[in-house]
Amino acid sequence: MTTVKKIAPVLAAASLGLAGLFATQTALAAFPDKPINVIVAYSAGGGTDTTARTLAPFLEKVLKVPVNVVNRPGGSGWVGWVGLANAKPDGYTIGYLNSPNIASGLVNPAMERPVKLDDFVAIGNQVSDPGAIVIRKDEKRFSNFKELVEYAKTHELTTTATGVGGDDHLVTLKLNKELGTQFRAIQFEGTADSRTAFLGGHVDILMTSVGEVYTLNDNGQVNVVAVTARKRSPFMKDVPTVQDVTSKTVISASTRGLVAPKAISADNLKTLRDAMQTAVNDPDYQAKMKSLGIGADYMAGPEYMSALKKDVEDIKGVSDLIGW
Repeated sequence: MTTVKKIAPVLAAASLGLAGLFATQTALAAFPDKPINVIVAYSAGGGTDTTARTLAPFLEKVLKVPVNVVNRPGGSGWVGWVGLANAKPDGYTIGYLNSPNIASGLVNPAMERPVKLDDFVAIGNQVSDPGAIVIRKDEKRFSNFKELVEYAKTHELTTTATGVGGDDHLVTLKLNKELGTQFRAIQFEGTADSRTAFLGGHVDILMTSVGEVYTLNDNGQVNVVAVTARKRSPFMKDVPTVQDVTSKTVISASTRGLVAPKAISADNLKTLRDAMQTAVNDPDYQAKMKSLGIGADYMAGPEYMSALKKDVEDIKGVSDLIGW
C-alpha cells in the first residue's frame, strides 16, 4: 500500500507531463486559428493592394482562416514597414515589402530607419512587375515614346514617383542620364494617388508598372508608350521597350513579396511558406493574375531574401543618380 501511495504521485505527474506535451503539440498544430492581417504599406487601389487582394482568398483557402488586407500608407511605405517589423511575431501579422523602394530607403544616407532587412524573415516573393511609361489619351504634344523623348529633351515634364529611389523614380533618373531628357519627379504616397493626379492632368507622365496600368491600357483609357524591360511584356506585346526605340538600356522592375517579423517561430513560418506556395500554384490564382496583367514571379523565402539584399547592393551602385 505504501509503495502504491509513492508511485501514484509519480504517475500523476507523468500524466500531467504527457498532457502538457500533447497540449503544446495541439497548440502548435492549431496555427492559424484566427484571422491573419496582411499589411500593405500603400493606399488601397494601387498595385501592391491589388496584388494582396488577389492572393488573399487563395491563402484563406489553404489556411482555413480569414486573411485581411490592412492598408497603412505613409512615409513612402515606411509607416507600414516599421509597423510590420514591430508587430507581435506570432504569424498573425504579416505584410508586403516593395523593392527597390525599401532598398532605397535603407541606402539613403539622409534617413535613419529604425528597421533593417534583418528585422524580417521572408515568406516568399509574389510579383516582379516591369516599369511602364504612360501618357494620357488626350495628349497633344507627343503620341509615342520617340516623340516624348524628343520633346522632353527641350521641355521639362513632370513624372510620378512613390518614394525617393523607388522603381518609378529611378526610371525618371535613368532616362535623364541615358537620353538627356528633362523629367522631374513628383512624389506621391502610392500609385493610386499618383495615377489620380496623372489622369487629372496635374502630372505630365505616369511612371508605374505594367500590372498597375494594364487594365487602363487594355480599356483604351491611357497610352503606355514604353516598358522598362529587356523584352516586351506578354501583357502588352505591341508596346516597345525603351531599348527598342532608343537603343539605350533602361531596366527597372518592382518586386512585391510577403514577410513576417523576424522572431516568428519556425513552425508558424513553415505553415505560412507552405500556404503561399500552394496558393500561387493554384490554377485559378494564376489565371486571375494573368487577367490582371500582373507578372507572377514566385520565389521561396530564402531566395526572396537574397534578392532583397541584392537590391540594396544595386541601389548603392546607382546612388550617384539619386544624389547620394
